[in-house]
Formats: sequence, structure tokens, C-alpha cells
Amino acid sequence: MNYQWDFGIIWSSMPVFGRGIVVTIELTLICLVLGLILGMLLSLAQMSRVRALQVAGRSFVEFFRNIPALIQLIWFFYAFPILIGAQLSPFTAAVLGITLNTGAYCAEIYRSGIQSIARGQWEGARAIGMSDKAIFRRIILPQVFDRMLPAFTNRAVEVAKITSLASVLSVHDLMYQGRLLSATYYRPLEILTAVGILYLCIIYPLSFASMMAERHLARKR
Repeated sequence: MNYQWDFGIIWSSMPVFGRGIVVTIELTLICLVLGLILGMLLSLAQMSRVRALQVAGRSFVEFFRNIPALIQLIWFFYAFPILIGAQLSPFTAAVLGITLNTGAYCAEIYRSGIQSIARGQWEGARAIGMSDKAIFRRIILPQVFDRMLPAFTNRAVEVAKITSLASVLSVHDLMYQGRLLSATYYRPLEILTAVGILYLCIIYPLSFASMMAERHLARKR
């Protein structure tokens, strides 16, 4: 193969890549934080004593976990505005789609973590007069946090990867900027390789943190 590599384009395009990296990180952080909050609410709904809340929580989780994230993003950008009578910006539609998808997965992490605590701890705390809210805040949550930490760091990695799908909505993230530069300079090999390496630099620290958390918990146990 006589292909002539030209990495000079990469260096001259770094300001453009930089803007894409900022948008990718913003989208990841917003969706992760909102997803964690939503996931907690959904897990509590699933474990509620109210049957309607259980059904609603479970239905939401199964719905958003079993539809591809790309379809969810496209639906919120093209179909959802028909229902509400207003067009969403690409970034808002991406936040909605990724947050709801993330919340569904986080709900299962919360639920499995909470249910891993022996039922006797709930019963013992109730026996001494503690309310369910106090039990959850003072006894259950501190114990399950360590157990859920590796799963949440893994989820953060997945959210960072999913954000690349937002480029199909013209969100100016790293993937979008890479596609734009590739079409402008006709150098897809160099530019898309650089995009992959930049994603690696963003995501690997999260993967490393997950690995360290798992090792820490293994030693602790």
C-alpha cells in the first residue's frame, strides 16, 4: 500500500477537536448525573409497596433498556417535538435520550445493590423504631455504595461511549467534528484514527478508575 500519511492535518485541527472534546465531556457529565438521580428514583419506585409504582418503574426500565440508544436519540429529536409542539435542540434531544437510557441501567444497579443487603437489617432497625427513610440513609446506603461503585464507573464508561451517537443529531461533539474534518480534508484514515485515540484518552481514565475500585473492594472484603 502506497498511502502517504499526513498527520499535519491532525495538529492543525486540534482546536476543532478540542471543541468537540468539551462538548463530549459536557454531555457525558450531564447525562451521567441526571441518570444517577433518575435511576435512584426508579429503583425506589420498583421497591415501593405501592403496586402502581412498582409496575411504572419496572415498565420504564424495561422499555428504555430494550430499545437501542440510537433509536431513542432519533425519536426525541424527530418524533417527540410533534407531541409537544416545539423543536428541541440537538443537544437537548441527546441529553433526554441518553439520560433516560442511563437512568434505566442505573436503576438496576441501585436495585441490585440495595437488595443485596440482608433483610434482617431492615427488620432490626425497624424494631428499634427507625423509619424507612432513616434506615435507608443511615444503614443501607453506606453499605451498598462500595458495592455499586464499580458498576457505576463502568456505567460512566458506557455513557461516554454512547455520546458519540449524538453526532447523528449534529451535536458538535468529538465524533461530529471528526466526521466534519474527514469530509473537509478527505483524510478519513488520519482523522478518524485521531478521533479514536482521543476517545481512548477520555474513556480510559474511567476504565482505570473502575479497575482500581474493584481491586480496592476485593482487598477490603
